[in-house]
Amino acid sequence: MSRYHEDVDEMADAYEMGDGEDDMDEELRGRGMGDSDSEDEEYGQSECKSTEKGGMYYEFWRNTRAVKSTILHFQLRNLVWATSKHDVYLMSNYSVLHWSALSCQKSEIMNVSGHVAPSEKHPGSLLEGFSQTQVSTLAVKDKLLVAGGFQGELICKYLDREGISFCCRTTYEDNAITNAVEIYNSPSGAVHFMASNNDCGVRDFDMEKFQLCKHFPFPWPVNHTSLSPNGKLLVIVGDNPEGVLVDSHTGKTVHELQGHIDFSFASAWHPDGFTFATGNQDKTCRVWDVRNLSKSVAALRGNLGAIRSIRFTSDGQFMAMAEPADFVHVFDVRSGYNKQQELDFFGEISGISFSPDTEALFVGVWDRTYGSLLQYNRRRNYSYLDSLL
Repeated sequence: MSRYHEDVDEMADAYEMGDGEDDMDEELRGRGMGDSDSEDEEYGQSECKSTEKGGMYYEFWRNTRAVKSTILHFQLRNLVWATSKHDVYLMSNYSVLHWSALSCQKSEIMNVSGHVAPSEKHPGSLLEGFSQTQVSTLAVKDKLLVAGGFQGELICKYLDREGISFCCRTTYEDNAITNAVEIYNSPSGAVHFMASNNDCGVRDFDMEKFQLCKHFPFPWPVNHTSLSPNGKLLVIVGDNPEGVLVDSHTGKTVHELQGHIDFSFASAWHPDGFTFATGNQDKTCRVWDVRNLSKSVAALRGNLGAIRSIRFTSDGQFMAMAEPADFVHVFDVRSGYNKQQELDFFGEISGISFSPDTEALFVGVWDRTYGSLLQYNRRRNYSYLDSLL
């Protein structure tokens, strides 16, 4: 991932002055946010699948301006997570907020503008904690929340416990940004999470023992990591056009993924364990099959910018991919990705998240005027009920 330490410092200073959103907006738009340096002709449009638009899988339900989702780095957009169709967690400046879609109430879960320190003692935990953490990425699953920072910070909090459980710094290198975090359950049932960092490392932490279990180094900064449903394979993407599929136990490369022409920032596994997707700054999302990795089985193109986030529904029926701004595409997987619904709105996208039961899709929108949280509900056709009307 690109280094923007000076920009980050300026953004942090702006937040302290209470006007971070306006300055961030200028910074993002001044860079042509989300666009790759490559020309459109280089993106191989002829290779991209021609899809049928007009699908209606998720219907607009609510636009909530009571919570304003924010971003701190123009390339990192994993800052919205739904743990149920009613519970959403997101970053808003220095606060991690919980939004209840049921009661339409917000509450602050954690504030990192000041000093944050663990209230529990575990080996390797930094008891002195951190001050003014600039959160670059977030992950929430079940009862665990993990926030990653620009200086390699990791802050772990269990939602059903008071205080912070664990703090650590992945590395003390200058280029230490935590680009992504994925929480998962190991075959033994223990809760783990993987951190992808700009120091070219992927690290696996066991949250039952609060210990670093594995550290896999790569030759380029790692922007995103996804673990296969059976826990055996990792998709690793970063500042390299070629992603890699690696053995999750040894870190050894199983196969290189060739097709993208720019850096990748998103990846996700389909629940079937055979297919996965990668999102790239070449404005495409590629779908792969582990049974034949010689080339991607589909290349899906966005409208305007890089593909920053990818999510599959837990039932595997839909895949959502988010551009940096204005567009989220929801593909019907069962149609072979031939049909899609296009969600069109205004604003930078801070993150997307399906609820675990697939009934809701949440989109965080960052904009200094219209920042909000969008909620879409899954459309169902209950023909047997219609016949009674």
